[in-house]
Amino acid sequence: MSIAFLLTTLIVVATPGTGVIYTLAAGLSHGRRASVVAAFGCTLGIVPHMLATITGVAAVLHTSAVAFQTLKYLGVAYLLYMAWATLRDKDALLVEDEKAPRSTTRTIVSGVLINILNPKLTMFFFAFLPQFVGFDEPDSLVRMLELSAVFMLLTFAVFAAYGILAASVRSHVTSRPRVMTWMRRVFAGSFVSLGAKLAFAAR
Repeated sequence: MSIAFLLTTLIVVATPGTGVIYTLAAGLSHGRRASVVAAFGCTLGIVPHMLATITGVAAVLHTSAVAFQTLKYLGVAYLLYMAWATLRDKDALLVEDEKAPRSTTRTIVSGVLINILNPKLTMFFFAFLPQFVGFDEPDSLVRMLELSAVFMLLTFAVFAAYGILAASVRSHVTSRPRVMTWMRRVFAGSFVSLGAKLAFAAR
């Protein structure tokens, strides 16, 4: 495994995007455990894109405008829903130890959907993996699976680190009502911004 692959992967996963925003929000809203669960959900959301690339479905998205646009706008709609839900839930960032933790399943499903409904991730894998694996070389399928596994492992590690860091300052941030209000607005605005970016994304 090349250093170039590892460095490129770290840069890609560490760059703030929908997954990072969601994991940070989970850490601030519900603590360390929720942030790790959110990171796991986002990582699981990579699997369909990885499989799409390896099986050639990415080529269909690349050549079919209808398929790409359909998936893209489903993603936009979900990001806007996340923005609305963040603004609506005024208690999301409150620290209450006696409050029941957020459902693990719900957290994972939200993380999975955030990444599944992003066709740019499939296109990224389609353009990224072939740079490090030749399709005509022996065991290319195994090689792509190995690199994809490393990508997912680093994604989980980086996202979890973001979330745990956010959770560590949770009480300092959420104990201030004005800060809490602005944090909700920032997260909601981030989801809207990422949705707009996805809406105008070309294949």
